[in-house]
Amino acid sequence: MSHLLNRSTFGDPKNAGNLMSLEDSNQLLNEWVPNERLRLHMKQVAAVMKAWALEKENADELTASKWELAGLLHDADWEKYPDDHCRIIIEELERRNIDPDVIHCIASHGPNFFGVEPVSKMDKMIYAIDELSGFIHAAALIRPTRYEGMDAKSVKKKLKTPSFAAQVSRNDITDALSRIDVSLDDLISFIIEHQKNVA
Repeated sequence: MSHLLNRSTFGDPKNAGNLMSLEDSNQLLNEWVPNERLRLHMKQVAAVMKAWALEKENADELTASKWELAGLLHDADWEKYPDDHCRIIIEELERRNIDPDVIHCIASHGPNFFGVEPVSKMDKMIYAIDELSGFIHAAALIRPTRYEGMDAKSVKKKLKTPSFAAQVSRNDITDALSRIDVSLDDLISFIIEHQKNVA
């Protein structure tokens, strides 16, 4: 099934800097995403995105909040509207006059799926973080100590096991990493550190 969005521009440039409050975005999550595991995934991606912006990109608070919001809402329509995944949340954010950078970031979090190429560093990082975040969490859940003592080596070993978390595209992870100047080891370690305490 094709989820191509068939467009490459999103939102209105005059809405630059307009973001939803965390209260409003969490309310949207609670209304649209009954599945607690999916909500946790989105919160984990949001936490990692914000931490990356602050620690690696030297972002200001507004920019870091953009990264966080994109991470928090990137899968908001996946559960209720699987056939229209990404299109529904994009239309909702456009209706709310949200910053177009955030909307484009969400639209580009799966370029092979939605047909929207990641352009900005924020776009490229959500693509890389999204797939790995979910995979790392799945790997943590089967460990007796969960995230405690988890390292990049053990995650990479799991990546080489096609049957484990088979829905996670290894090709997408490879493609995403090819677009950023970050090693797989470093990204895995960063994600483990910044999502392990997200509840």
